[in-house]
Amino acid sequence: MREPKLKVHNDGEAQGRLVRIEKPIYGGSFLARDEGKAVFVPLALPGEHARVRIVDEKRGYSSAEIDEIVSAAPERTVPDCRHFGACGGCQYQHTDYVTQLRLKREILRETLERAGVQAPLELDVLAGKPWEYRNRIRLAFDPSGRVGYRGRRSHEVVAIEECPIAAPLLVSAALATAEVLRDFKATVRPSELALFCSGDESALLASVFVKAPQKGGFNDFANALSERIPALRGMELVLEGRQGRHASRLALWGETAIAYPAGGFGYRVGQGAFFQVNRWLVDALLERVTAPYKGRLAWDLFAGVGLFARRLASSFERVVAVESAAAATRALADNLSGMRGTCVAEETLKFLRSRSRDGQPDLIVVDPPRAGLGEATTSLIADTNTSALVYVSCDPATLARDLRTLIGAGYKLESMTLADLFPQTFHLETVVHLRRS
Repeated sequence: MREPKLKVHNDGEAQGRLVRIEKPIYGGSFLARDEGKAVFVPLALPGEHARVRIVDEKRGYSSAEIDEIVSAAPERTVPDCRHFGACGGCQYQHTDYVTQLRLKREILRETLERAGVQAPLELDVLAGKPWEYRNRIRLAFDPSGRVGYRGRRSHEVVAIEECPIAAPLLVSAALATAEVLRDFKATVRPSELALFCSGDESALLASVFVKAPQKGGFNDFANALSERIPALRGMELVLEGRQGRHASRLALWGETAIAYPAGGFGYRVGQGAFFQVNRWLVDALLERVTAPYKGRLAWDLFAGVGLFARRLASSFERVVAVESAAAATRALADNLSGMRGTCVAEETLKFLRSRSRDGQPDLIVVDPPRAGLGEATTSLIADTNTSALVYVSCDPATLARDLRTLIGAGYKLESMTLADLFPQTFHLETVVHLRRS
């Protein structure tokens, strides 16, 4: 265990402003007040008194950094990661996991109620092991070629030697990539690196991002890395998109996808395709979303590679899976091949506007990005009069906004689950089951 990295003034004079930490807020900070003005303080805990230094002043609030913890909360612990505080990846390692879950429940409940949505009295929690859970990470390279994450308050790269929330294979692959790149720095000059592995760490995909076109030496680099990381199955060289342009693949080595077992199925997941990030909770999340539904027709909107659609295809006569991201649609079609499912490669909003071709579904599952459904999509879903709806959300604010519209259209909350897919961070997933009579 290592000492927390907090700046403490010991010169005998009072430094900073003394505040009392009130409660957590979504985004990783905690609320305090200074002469009535809201102050957002990271790395704090409710009930603590701290001397803080204002680093950003806005009209309605200030952002601050802790100079000294004057009185610590009993829940405060020493972070497991030496990079915590400087690295921007985690926000809650300074407290125990039970407390983290309590903080997230408070945030979810308050966010819903602030939007006029009454949270259920019983708020289920789905949680697993809080370490080594990530099956995907994205890193950057500093000027010297070391690999790391962006800093907590800047875009500077914090070089890492460890990452306790990531699968060990990802960490070893990231460090090995930086080492191997030193021999190829004249031909391969990446800006970022994305890594994705199967749940059992038997297979790995890598994406190397560059800011300018380059191909020379890439195959030699990939071969050299595969000697260091035998689990490496495929690697792509990607030109970052600029000025509104999409990223484009410059070169490819090996395979474009790996197999990912989940819920009794073998999913094909390709380079850059969305898949749930917590390898300990994929099966439990799949069960929580899809059981016990069955019927004639189900829609899976924002389907990704078909995690939910494939499971639904075993209990519905027909499943329509809608996904627009090119990185996912090919894998989605493969994952539904031979099943009672259809892949529709288009935007969800466009699909809903022409939905009459499929009739009314018995169930709709939605798993939108952080922006949520939005007014137009939410209204069109409500207009289907579908009796059962499952909303999988990764942002409580947009979830609350969309739920207010759905409840106003006649849906009622049946159950709500806080799925903690991102321990040690402020991120939280929510699974909401709604029913319309």
